[in-house]
Amino acid sequence: MNYIHSTIAQLKQTSPAQCEFYQAVEEVLESLEPILENSAEYQKNAIIQRLVEPERQIMFRVPWVDDEGNIHVNKGYRIEFNSTLGPYKGGLRFHPSVNASIIKFLGFEQIFKNALTGLPIGGGKGGANFDPKGRSDGEIMRFCQSFMNEMYRHIGPTTDVPAGDIGVGAREIGYMFGQYKRLTGRYDGAFTGKSLAWGGSLVRKEATGYGAVYFANYMLQEANNSLQGKRCLVSGAGNVAIYAMEKLYQLGATPITCSDSTGTLYHESGVDLALVKQLKEGARASLAVYLDTHPDAQYIPKVDYPCDGHAVWRFAADAAFPCATQNELTQADAEMLIENGCILVSEGANMPSTKEAIDVFLAAKIAYGPGKAANAGGVATSQLEMAQNASMQSWTFEEVDSKLQQIMKNIFDTASCTATEFGQPGNLVLGANIAAFRRVADAMIEQGVV
Repeated sequence: MNYIHSTIAQLKQTSPAQCEFYQAVEEVLESLEPILENSAEYQKNAIIQRLVEPERQIMFRVPWVDDEGNIHVNKGYRIEFNSTLGPYKGGLRFHPSVNASIIKFLGFEQIFKNALTGLPIGGGKGGANFDPKGRSDGEIMRFCQSFMNEMYRHIGPTTDVPAGDIGVGAREIGYMFGQYKRLTGRYDGAFTGKSLAWGGSLVRKEATGYGAVYFANYMLQEANNSLQGKRCLVSGAGNVAIYAMEKLYQLGATPITCSDSTGTLYHESGVDLALVKQLKEGARASLAVYLDTHPDAQYIPKVDYPCDGHAVWRFAADAAFPCATQNELTQADAEMLIENGCILVSEGANMPSTKEAIDVFLAAKIAYGPGKAANAGGVATSQLEMAQNASMQSWTFEEVDSKLQQIMKNIFDTASCTATEFGQPGNLVLGANIAAFRRVADAMIEQGVV
């Protein structure tokens, strides 16, 4: 449609050199053609043009001092993208790759992901190009405090509620919340992903990984199948990957790969999850150390990856769970997965598959759960943490896990039914995008031009 293409062209002029952001926008807008063709109301109200422009973009410097007394300066971001459905909600990412394009793509995706949960939360994202790896607790604390010296002005329990993401766990959330409390004099639910000792929620750490596996199982159940007995490829070795593997084992499947920034681990008999947790949550060591305990496993250093993709996707398996980062699964990877018998892909990371890879999955008609649907369990449980904070309650693990399972079932049902409604049954990319867009767009119309 000319309407969509002109919007994308205009976006490239007003937001130059933001390739990841363009990719996310194009993937969503192109799948919206069926609903935009039949509704002049969305075009009349300039919904698309308003959706692709953040309500607010905050960029700031973050000066901090290392343990040797050297001064460093990083760049911080908070993109408050859309508050139509509720307070801005989305994580903070601390990683050297962070830039405006990465944060905007994540924030744009967050609008639709949050809408799919059915919960009252808008979309936002933030972070900094700071690398916590190799830094002492003192250095990370000073960085987080400096970051919060600017961020505290923009967040709060009913305005913008950040959480963690890559490089930001309970430690970093603790340091930021402590500085927020010092600066504002308030003890409120301005963050999620907090420690259980002071307002955090059970299941929050596990939620994204668990949710991606629950979503995968719902896709298989639709075809009278299940994860029982399936061999699974998992990428990453952070919270999402670790707890995806944990849930896979609980449902009778066997994860045989995981990966980190230095390489890929393959263990034919099944990944030793307890050891991976020890290496990554405790020692913060490379997966290469895994071979000291399991010499029968294989470790492929990153320098030996295929030039057209990633080693983690080149093994025979029934299902794949990309749980690391954006664009980690290429067209060549996707073709190899299909050739090796993969029947399901459920995305635990944000936009981990390239557009060309997604086209391969859709053409092959395998069960494909896009990130904004399959990995929404994390932000959904963040909202459950907000609800517990607001009511000054603490729910049991079983209560939160039960709510998470129901939310993931609702997301799958919504995406599946919407895909069928628009004549493409099984296309959960189209179903998720249209369902989320419709919820946000209708609310935007009702709230007027703001």
